[in-house]
Amino acid sequence: MKAFLGGLGWRLVVSIGLFVASTQTLALPSFARQTGLECVACHLSWLELSPVGRQFKLGGYTLIKPVTEGERPFISLARDGNPPLLPLAAFLQVSATHTANTGTDGADSSTFPRQNDVVLQQASLFLAGRIAEHLGVFSQWTYDGVAHHSAVDNFDLRAANRYSGSGLDVVYGLSLNNNPTMSDIYNTTPVWGFPYSSSPVAAASPPATLIEGGLAQQVAGLTAYSMWNRTLYAEVGGYRTADGVFSALRAGVDRSTAAVLRGTAPYWRLALQHEWDQGTHSAEVGAYGLNTRKYPDPATPSGATDSFHDLGIDAQYQYITDAHRIGAQINYIREKQGLDGTFAMDGSSHQSLTLSTLNSKVTYYYLAKYGVTLGYQRARGDSDDVLYNTGAAVTGSANGSPNAASFIVELNWLPWRDRRFTLQYTAYRKFNGASTNYDGFGRNAKDNNTLYLLAWFPF
Repeated sequence: MKAFLGGLGWRLVVSIGLFVASTQTLALPSFARQTGLECVACHLSWLELSPVGRQFKLGGYTLIKPVTEGERPFISLARDGNPPLLPLAAFLQVSATHTANTGTDGADSSTFPRQNDVVLQQASLFLAGRIAEHLGVFSQWTYDGVAHHSAVDNFDLRAANRYSGSGLDVVYGLSLNNNPTMSDIYNTTPVWGFPYSSSPVAAASPPATLIEGGLAQQVAGLTAYSMWNRTLYAEVGGYRTADGVFSALRAGVDRSTAAVLRGTAPYWRLALQHEWDQGTHSAEVGAYGLNTRKYPDPATPSGATDSFHDLGIDAQYQYITDAHRIGAQINYIREKQGLDGTFAMDGSSHQSLTLSTLNSKVTYYYLAKYGVTLGYQRARGDSDDVLYNTGAAVTGSANGSPNAASFIVELNWLPWRDRRFTLQYTAYRKFNGASTNYDGFGRNAKDNNTLYLLAWFPF
């Protein structure tokens, strides 16, 4: 811990200071340049959307400020002036990680790469904003500074319109995207849920349901959505393997490990929301689901498949003023797994399993500048000795259980409203099925406790 706070701390602080002093921008800057709104208008604190931000996304990222004198420039990074025709943006993430104990049996330096080192976590380039009157896009290309690899990231192309009259107000549209729940407007669902960033070099995360990133940047989905009288949100669609004309939606992704689906995986979403006191308060409760059939071996997409039936229930509350901002969220997912394909390949002990995850957090910000978040995450599921007990130190589960539980404490400081510095501590109560000796090599859950320092620069 002293090495983390001492040896690397001052290097990270110095590099942060030099970078911050040299730039002044907004987050996501292309949206801000297009709308003329500051990030705090659309976010409780980015990435968490406010009611204004949710309306902007529903409208297909097309809201634009009036054009003043002169013409719109083709490309511009200027904060003021006419919005550019090509909505470009970017961000950098620089981070450092300290894992509590790297010296247990079976662990070596390769198990915890870049312990206490400052790393370029990722660099992303965005084309994000209005394309035409009813057409907008959010597209991201990301370079992974740890793996030294770049690939397509989240993609969302939207066509949207609005009907208003006779006491009815309906925003409706279509979304072409490459990650289930990418299109969702609430920060409870997996793509945009807390934590918004985590260490790329900490111990492997506990098992997750398929909808929690298991198909990210591997599929192509088309969904239709609508918001009725700012109260009822509905979305329905389906996802298929991103091949053929949609191959660009998984460009750079390793095809040898990318998911291959059988047919179309149907997706649905329903949510009720209510805003009062002119948007100072807002609340939402909803449910969503995804049913998927996936080949266990992407190199041989034939024969028996695995089925995954995911059902999620979520709720959110926000209180937003100039001085105080509060956000509370909870998301529960239960997944039924039919592992016929994996079982036939001796990849599991059972043909059917269940797995559930819980993700919750409460956030408070003062003056949109100083923030604290308390989070709790949990995974519970059926034991399977072949699937979970890999026999590996640190990442294995000696009792074949996926169960895990952790608390997260996160402090955020935004010296400018478009610069974020995060100190995040994750404390595990249970990891891979046990609190003590979970891997069979004597490693305890608390040995994976992680201190993570992040600097986030949009421009």
